[in-house]
Amino acid sequence: MAVRGSAGSSGASADLETVVDVAGQMQRSIEAVIDGKTSVVRTALAVLLAEGHLLIEDVPGVGKTMLAKALARSMDADARRIQFTPDLLPSDITGVSIFNQDTREFEFKPGAVFANIVVGDEINRASPKTQSALLECMEERQVTNDGVRYELTAPFMVIATQNPIEMEGTYPLPEAQRDRFTARVSMGYPSAAAELDMVERHGSGSPLDDLEPVTAAPTVAKLVDVVREVYVSEQIRRYVIALVTATRRSPDLRLGASPRATLHLIRTARAIAALDGRDFVIPDDVQSLAVPVLAHRLLLGPESHVAGRDAADVVTDLVNRVPIPSQSDEAPARTATPPRRPGSRRGV
Repeated sequence: MAVRGSAGSSGASADLETVVDVAGQMQRSIEAVIDGKTSVVRTALAVLLAEGHLLIEDVPGVGKTMLAKALARSMDADARRIQFTPDLLPSDITGVSIFNQDTREFEFKPGAVFANIVVGDEINRASPKTQSALLECMEERQVTNDGVRYELTAPFMVIATQNPIEMEGTYPLPEAQRDRFTARVSMGYPSAAAELDMVERHGSGSPLDDLEPVTAAPTVAKLVDVVREVYVSEQIRRYVIALVTATRRSPDLRLGASPRATLHLIRTARAIAALDGRDFVIPDDVQSLAVPVLAHRLLLGPESHVAGRDAADVVTDLVNRVPIPSQSDEAPARTATPPRRPGSRRGV
């Protein structure tokens, strides 16, 4: 995608209009099921377009699984649901090789992860060993079985729900597992008006029954390509790195954000910019995503626990303290960049 004002800006604008239009249809479709959660739905769409994975954490009954299913059904794509339980095995997720008596050879039977959208319901009710079966799938978008690699179909997204770890019968997600989720969101209880509307509209049946797809998997894959080309200036990149570095130096934390978090924050910022119809990222995009992208990766220090603070509070404080690039810094970075040659990419 070309920088604003360059020769290719007309085509870029048309691509961005498609992103805004299709994503807007998906958001309206999902909000027909999930009332009063616009920011949560928007973050979920940004994660999808950023080729990421979403963790939805909250108490039972607030619509976590409903959001995951609504996002999956808004696309005419292959979607599968896995109910995580203590007796779930890794092979139930990734697949298993079975000996075929006729051919006298082992055949690979794909597991539930072979889908465009994989909904992992109550992921923290399975053992850490089973949870770890998703590590390779989420990071490398492939499954390795008996030394053979099987590619997963694009787009591929894992949407996992979990109850707070204080709930009975749950296992906390390993740090490596949490770090592979691009963002974490919480549904929260609906407002009284939204809950009343929910009762009136959905009290007699499942709202998912009437939800029809508004787009297809190949279209979403094309939108992902558009988002990849949204421009991120050097000043914005330095700002993101400064935020992530601040988490590693904060006395309130004993574990800061990883380099993977830096990449995820930039990718989702690109997606948010595209959802707003912009072909470049601004500091507001980064700030709006700092808490959902960074907070779940952090481990609080003992003093923060005693003070009753959570990771979101620490990230918010850091966002308020880390200087942001000024507009005067940003403008030369965009306009001075020559038009992108066809086939080239501006990587992170």
